[in-house]
Amino acid sequence: MKVQKNFQTSASVKKHTDAPIRYSLRSYHGGHMEQYTGFAGIYDEFMDNVPYDEWTEYLHGLLMRYGVTDGILCELGCGTGKVTRRLAKIGYDMIGIDNSPDMLNIARSREKPGDQSILYLEQDMREFELYGTVAGVVSICDSMNYILSVRDLKKVFRLVNNYLDPGGIFIFDMNTLHYYRDVLQDRVICDNRDDCSLIWENSYEARSGRNRFDLTIFRREDGDLFGKYEETHFQRAYALKDVRTALEEAGLTVLDTVRAFTEKKASEKDERVYFIAMTKKEMPFKM
Repeated sequence: MKVQKNFQTSASVKKHTDAPIRYSLRSYHGGHMEQYTGFAGIYDEFMDNVPYDEWTEYLHGLLMRYGVTDGILCELGCGTGKVTRRLAKIGYDMIGIDNSPDMLNIARSREKPGDQSILYLEQDMREFELYGTVAGVVSICDSMNYILSVRDLKKVFRLVNNYLDPGGIFIFDMNTLHYYRDVLQDRVICDNRDDCSLIWENSYEARSGRNRFDLTIFRREDGDLFGKYEETHFQRAYALKDVRTALEEAGLTVLDTVRAFTEKKASEKDERVYFIAMTKKEMPFKM
């Protein structure tokens, strides 16, 4: 078992190892979701070296390239709204969806007077509902890897297709099989801070493609008193072709699959990839 301290060591957007620790308070067990609350209050502290500005810039570039220059965007798995707020500042009308009420409460608390209003919805992405259609749907930081079956992945994709405007775009990222199997493996990751610390015990099961990580969190509560929180999370690795097939079967056309933060075609040797898909709904005829 490999032990690694402070796994995130660089702020370079070009390297996937800058952002393996995208903590999300979601876990799926046999199709049932459980919510965890111990980590929400210190989520952003452990994510302080993720280059959100660069990530948003890259995502915005993809949106612009595929014609989503304005309008309503929906972010699935928005967490504390770090990317949601940045996209709103660019000018998009944002909807943020997450199944953790604690994360959404933090997101709402970070809104400032004069900020563009963001609609946050507490929903499971496998069953999400919107009030109408949107120009685009985005989901980054490996939120889609929390969907543990192809069946549920298709459910999410069908809902996305249902709520996209004709010609609407869906952009999301995923960690790859290579990343879980060959990079994370059975590592133990430690991150020690003055007021909190984290121990991440990772294990990957090749047969099912499931990656499990047990989090132990110590957080300063009062003086020298620390509270202890424990959470278990599951993600799944998918072959790129299986994700493409699921998108097509859900009514979407795959436009491209690229290595994260580049324009290069994705391969199974990459650690993180972005999928870009478009609904097959036809644009309304104009006289």
